[in-house]
Amino acid sequence: MNMRKNIIITGASRGIGYEMAKLFADEGHQVLALSRNEKPIYDLQHKNIHTFSFDICSQKDLARMTDYISSSWQQVDILINNAGKLVNKPFGEISTQDFEEVYKVNVFGVAEITRLVLPFMKSGGHVVTVSSMGGIQGSMKFPGLAAYSSSKGAVITLSELLAEEYKESGIAFNVLALGAVQTEMLEEAFPEYQAPLTAIEMAKYIKEFSLSGNQFYNGKALQVSSSTP
Repeated sequence: MNMRKNIIITGASRGIGYEMAKLFADEGHQVLALSRNEKPIYDLQHKNIHTFSFDICSQKDLARMTDYISSSWQQVDILINNAGKLVNKPFGEISTQDFEEVYKVNVFGVAEITRLVLPFMKSGGHVVTVSSMGGIQGSMKFPGLAAYSSSKGAVITLSELLAEEYKESGIAFNVLALGAVQTEMLEEAFPEYQAPLTAIEMAKYIKEFSLSGNQFYNGKALQVSSSTP
């Protein structure tokens, strides 16, 4: 049943995105792995992975992505919006600029790349956006994450809306709200914290969900967390 798919992953230079790119490519899928630092992926020299330096906020880089899709692939089966920016500061110290930088990646970037990729998707396509438990209403919140967690809440609502707007198309939109995963981003924000899951464990889960979750879910935010908050 494992049909070869064309898969775009953002935030692929480290952590979950990096592990996912390897997992998909090793299974024979074609991967376009996008992140500002292309070196870790480039150094893999994997025949099934294409990469170039990519800033999700840059119109030039987004145009380069659409050029690559139209010339090399023509079709995208799965888009995984995994790139994320985290600022950990007390609310009283967060500037408008901090908020804007987080939202540019976590909300506007996700919206723009999705908008550009959708014309290349057909029925059966799946857009998976990686969010956070902090973006779920009623979940336990962590001080210092006002910009980050609110942006992660925004993409949940965005995906619900897109599922409705595109429901005739057969393309599914789902969000995985992740609990704590031991990644570089987490370590930078919370140096003392030890997460219950590794990047590779979560990458395996998201990979399987991306390939088959659209048969069961559309417009849903699934809470992928092994701890209560």
